[in-house]
Amino acid sequence: MTSSSPSALTPGAVPPQRGVHHDIESIRQIIAATDAACFIVRTERGLGACAALPSESPVDVLAYCPPTPTERLGSAEFPRRHGVRQPYMAGSMAGGVSSVALVLALARAGFLGSYGAAGVDLSTVDEAVTRLRHELPGGSFAVDLPDDDHRPDHVEALVDLFLRRGVRCVEASAFHQPTPALVRYRVAGLRRDRQGRVVAENRVVAKVRDLEAVERFLAPAPAPLVGALVARGRLSADQAELAGRVPMADDVTVESHGLGGDGDCAWAVLVPAALALRTRAQSRFGYAEPVGVGVAGGLGTPSAVAAAFHLGADYVVTGSVNQSCVEAGTSEAVRRLLASAGTASCELAPCAQGFEDGALVPVLRDGTRFAATARRLRELFLAHDALHEIGPADRRWLETHVLGLGLDQAWQRARDHHRRHDPAALERAERDPKRAMALLFRWHLARTSRWAVDGDPTRQRDYQVRCGPAMGAFNDWVRGTALDPPAHRRVAEVARHLMRGAAFHARVAQLRLAGLRLPEVCATYRLAPAPRADDRPTTAARNGRPYGGAHGLADE
Repeated sequence: MTSSSPSALTPGAVPPQRGVHHDIESIRQIIAATDAACFIVRTERGLGACAALPSESPVDVLAYCPPTPTERLGSAEFPRRHGVRQPYMAGSMAGGVSSVALVLALARAGFLGSYGAAGVDLSTVDEAVTRLRHELPGGSFAVDLPDDDHRPDHVEALVDLFLRRGVRCVEASAFHQPTPALVRYRVAGLRRDRQGRVVAENRVVAKVRDLEAVERFLAPAPAPLVGALVARGRLSADQAELAGRVPMADDVTVESHGLGGDGDCAWAVLVPAALALRTRAQSRFGYAEPVGVGVAGGLGTPSAVAAAFHLGADYVVTGSVNQSCVEAGTSEAVRRLLASAGTASCELAPCAQGFEDGALVPVLRDGTRFAATARRLRELFLAHDALHEIGPADRRWLETHVLGLGLDQAWQRARDHHRRHDPAALERAERDPKRAMALLFRWHLARTSRWAVDGDPTRQRDYQVRCGPAMGAFNDWVRGTALDPPAHRRVAEVARHLMRGAAFHARVAQLRLAGLRLPEVCATYRLAPAPRADDRPTTAARNGRPYGGAHGLADE
């Protein structure tokens, strides 16, 4: 097939609706109009593009792209299953950072959002669920159900709440395998319809980081766990019989934060392997419909989203980029820090959940000392068996630069907190000095997240802000555009542009496979520029819609 050279394309004006257009900007606009067809043709004037072949003069068709609406990028089953329009999900962010407002904004725009219930007290989660159920009666939302080995009673209480309030979808985060609480949620929603088909009313989206966990969630709920729940009267015998006919999860999200460590594996490796595991599971168990496979981590630009879909993902899950949006339940100070992050501004650090086991999470490094502090706390924990063994220098550091309290006073506050929220953990800690030290450090690490959410100006250097390299990639992409200022970042608008841009890059890939070499200006999804200080916002901007043209591209 004939290839064009970049020099064959010359800049020009925005094209009219019909006909073949030969200037660079017109070709870019036709490629970017992803809801319509795109033909790259050669005429007597040279290379051109059109949305429909002209009838008045013959042309040589070099390449063709069919309409590529964003809904077609992944699997149609994911939107149908969750009552949304797009194969896109905003994953949960702990502490209510993925707030009710964020979930509502996404749902109203056709995307799935997950409320961040981890680290939130039950009464607040109840209020959030009640509002979401009222505002979204169709149930087009998810709620985070985090695994917590140290607080199994809390996980059970969350499941009780979800079943009582009719929550129809949970995002199961940090589960290495199904637990009794998660199995109860899943199986309690099983029934047969009038045609005798098994219906799973309680949907599970499992977010995992290794292929062993993928395999466990592709299988039905473990029979021993189901049997034990029946024996305890938590499930019926009929539900137990149906449990073997459906997978543990409707969708499995493979996650890679891209920072290495903690068993992290790039999703370029995980996704093809997960798809192969799904094929084997489908052949073995014969489910009515296959489990969806999605991607999370590193999705901060349209080209990254396009790459995930190109690998075969049924849906994509974004994270860090949503935290910088105005609907996120975090402070303006955190949003400013996130908006200034680069691709190298994050690192792995110990966290409260899984502290004793050495669990690591990606956090923002620039503008905060949290990661360094958390690592030193972990070192102290490994080096000592009790708080009273910590030497004078380290004790001064703890009291002066970390806790802001005397060690005895801090321990008393930690005890009071856990007496209210987790008495079982406190009881274990009071029998074991090593556990007491871990409990104090975990209490402090949990506080750092709350300081960030509240925007406590006296503890800004201690903010714990979960964040991956995708945040920096997003900032690089939107720099100088209407989405650059944090005050202009709206979560549904970010989702729209990531998906539209992914559709655009999918078309560019098709054209390249057809043998065309497009100049960079034609091969990049562009956002409208940021308004000048003396510009009055347009009506569209005031209503939270993008500046610029209908496809989010700059008008030149």
